[in-house]
Amino acid sequence: MTDVPADRSLDSGEALQPIEALEDRLDIHFSDRALIQCALTHRSYLNEVSDPSVEDNERLEYLGDALLGFAVAADLYASMPDAPEGELTALRSALVRASALADYARELQLGEHLRMGRGEATSGGRERDGLLCDAFEAVLGAILVEHGTEVARRLALDFVRPELEDVIAKRRAKDAKSALQEHTQGRWHLTPIYETVEESGPDHDKRFVVRVLVGEEEFGTGRGASKSEAARSAARIALNSISEREVRDTARGSTRAPGDVDRTLEEH
Repeated sequence: MTDVPADRSLDSGEALQPIEALEDRLDIHFSDRALIQCALTHRSYLNEVSDPSVEDNERLEYLGDALLGFAVAADLYASMPDAPEGELTALRSALVRASALADYARELQLGEHLRMGRGEATSGGRERDGLLCDAFEAVLGAILVEHGTEVARRLALDFVRPELEDVIAKRRAKDAKSALQEHTQGRWHLTPIYETVEESGPDHDKRFVVRVLVGEEEFGTGRGASKSEAARSAARIALNSISEREVRDTARGSTRAPGDVDRTLEEH
């Protein structure tokens, strides 16, 4: 690769951000300046420079895409040991979708570092999701080449993990409602009913209280910023309540459906 001056943009002569600013945001130093400049070069730039040795970022993008896919797949596999292959694949696709990677690129202000042709720049290329997504993957590829797999993997997961943790939390919450329904239908042939018992706060900051009934008996009350969040919280509480109740009933030799009075086995 040839080190091509990257301090001017082709679109209007404006100065691009220096590489040092990106290094500060990444907390990574590139000794190979040509490598990181390549990662920040869109193919449209090549049409407007005379040096045939200048490369665009597509090969590094390929490398970064492979690294990102592997890092996310491995983290999902470790974080969700009970998830089937189909669910893992769907989650990986969601976590590395173009719009998400473009948002990571915006965090790094990559658009202000990109070398591109005048036409691409004037048509809004610096904010285009596809272009920013490619640039983010290319930067990961450059980090992989210079600093190795582990450094690149850790950086990729620094961006992805907050959303991954949110996905896992939502999945667990969803599982609570599913698990509660499966349990109550299997044990008592009853389906949980969720009732909103309180709604408060202004429109931009609503709070909800939802209770869950099995039969006519209340098993849990949850709170949340939405009815669905409060219902999921109630389901988790209900599962704990049912578990504790069944332990007590078993110890006492009692059989009891929701709403029934306590009936010990000795009475039958």
